Amino acid sequence: MSAQPRIYIAGPDVFQPDYARHKARIKQWCAELGLVALCPGDDEVSGEDKAEVARRIYEINIALIDSADYVVANVCDFRGHEPDSGTVFEIGYAVGRGKKVWGYNTPAQDLLSQVPQGAPGYCRQGLLIEDFGLPRNLMLVHAAELVQGDLRDCLQGVARWHAGQR
Repeated sequence: MSAQPRIYIAGPDVFQPDYARHKARIKQWCAELGLVALCPGDDEVSGEDKAEVARRIYEINIALIDSADYVVANVCDFRGHEPDSGTVFEIGYAVGRGKKVWGYNTPAQDLLSQVPQGAPGYCRQGLLIEDFGLPRNLMLVHAAELVQGDLRDCLQGVARWHAGQR
């Protein structure tokens, strides 16, 4: 592990219209905390066609996760009541590679309180809502340290945790 830990920043932030500016802020915040931000470069990838661009983004992001010491993931609701599926994949991949993962933008309420219900305990599509009193699916809760706060709060926690590991 490096003296300045390398942090892969996962999340749907790459879809923001001002992602380049957001990425610059993330890198600055990390530097202030003695961390090195590894941000997906989706906004910087080009190719012959969409399929090539998509493949290159995947390969670059996998390489960034592999080179990271830790992963910090935005687990906010994205296009519904669950986190972004690409972010969830990146969390799983990182955990599989033995990396410590933190998630931020975690809801304060349990999952049952977050999802609109048709019948009690069932979503409007008639599927059972996981009811373990957890703010996210149990697989995410047990794979990552979930932070109720924003990215800066999470990065500060990572920096404190890392300092305690030395």
